[in-house]
Amino acid sequence: MTEPRREVPFAFRMRVYYEDTDAGGVVYYANYLKFMERARTEWLAALGFPLATFERTHGVAFVVRRLEIDFLGPARLNDALDVTVEAVERGASRLVATQSCRRDGIALANAHVTLACVDKAHWRPTRIPKPLSEALESTG
Repeated sequence: MTEPRREVPFAFRMRVYYEDTDAGGVVYYANYLKFMERARTEWLAALGFPLATFERTHGVAFVVRRLEIDFLGPARLNDALDVTVEAVERGASRLVATQSCRRDGIALANAHVTLACVDKAHWRPTRIPKPLSEALESTG
């Protein structure tokens, strides 16, 4: 039996609330990072790796090592956004993803995120656990 093909890129649907906006009525720039973090968490869960359980089971955490983001347009109160995640590169302890916040298919923010897998006991780089590494291999 084969697993169903996962959609690439993964998309997480969310809505913009008052708490996400600034005095100008648009999403405060730093909140796009929160949206992308939420999408990465939901992406891992969709792959079968709920984050808290995964971290506890394997003793690892993913930390943002580098992030480059382009802001292309404003999101506003009550906008429905699709926040995407696509793994584009992987090393033994590193994962690079592209992410986008989109409204009606139009990109409002695009990012290139480098994540490092670290051992939570020492906060040193460590290999991405095999079950996740294999799941990433099968989706990309």
